[in-house]
Amino acid sequence: MNKGVFTVVLTGGIASGKTAVSDGFRHLGVPVIDTDVIARELVEPGQPALDRIAKIFGTDVLDSKGRLNRRKMRHAIFSSPELKSRLEALLHPLIAEEVLRRMDHVTAPYCILVIPLYTESRSYRWVDRVLVVDVAEEQQIKRVMSRDHVEREQAEAVLNAQASRQERLALADDVIENSGTLSDLESKIDALHKKYSSLVV
Repeated sequence: MNKGVFTVVLTGGIASGKTAVSDGFRHLGVPVIDTDVIARELVEPGQPALDRIAKIFGTDVLDSKGRLNRRKMRHAIFSSPELKSRLEALLHPLIAEEVLRRMDHVTAPYCILVIPLYTESRSYRWVDRVLVVDVAEEQQIKRVMSRDHVEREQAEAVLNAQASRQERLALADDVIENSGTLSDLESKIDALHKKYSSLVV
């Protein structure tokens, strides 16, 4: 691992705006390593992880082209904590290994490491700071309903399956409150960029 890189974990609940925040840092030239992106790459056809997932869950979780059917996978792990644990035991070490490999190539003073489920994970505790994107739960529910075209009950179930807002905030070194405009968000990102840059000088 490149221990010379100051690392900020970016996390937050579903529909809190993590992608908008990570994109904001990326536009400022900050390297962004996203564990969700890595996870998707690890289950592409031809990758060993996909074959192992098919053995655990059965070929029903694959579509007609042999790709992972994410909707079926989400349904399977949502209805079975045991399967969810088995999937995490398979993917998390592979994701962590790829994170460290990518960090070895970072030459910038600091990087953003996006880990949506950081609060639920016991990994990556070596990071330097934790940035939480925060938004009121009611706003999260409305965003999930709109984005995923689901009923309120389903949106609430997804929210309740994650760590609570209070648990995330308890781990935060910095918080971006994201209920305003895009311009407001950009100003907050810019201020944090200056702060992080000063911390590593």
